[in-house]
Amino acid sequence: MALVNIDSVIRNLLQKLEKLNPPQGIELLSYKRNRSIAVLLLGDNRFLVRERGYREDEQTLGKADLQRHLKVLIKYEFPRSRKIRLYQIDNPQELEKARKKL
Repeated sequence: MALVNIDSVIRNLLQKLEKLNPPQGIELLSYKRNRSIAVLLLGDNRFLVRERGYREDEQTLGKADLQRHLKVLIKYEFPRSRKIRLYQIDNPQELEKARKKL
């Protein structure tokens, strides 16, 4: 877990995704842990982006569309945040785990 500045979160996320293998991924959480964006590797440069917060949504994207889509989602889900929590996920079942809310 790391608390990352919102200006560099996309760059950090993309660097970490390069080092992971399917079905691993990265989860971005607000400071209070009540909103999240999860990016899971599916293979073949495909990613599952799961949004939980103001909206509940899942999309499958290619690598070319991922950065642009994340920028829009981060602005929507974390409008006033300056820091975002970054977690590595080893399997999709970890996303269903209840997190302590602050």
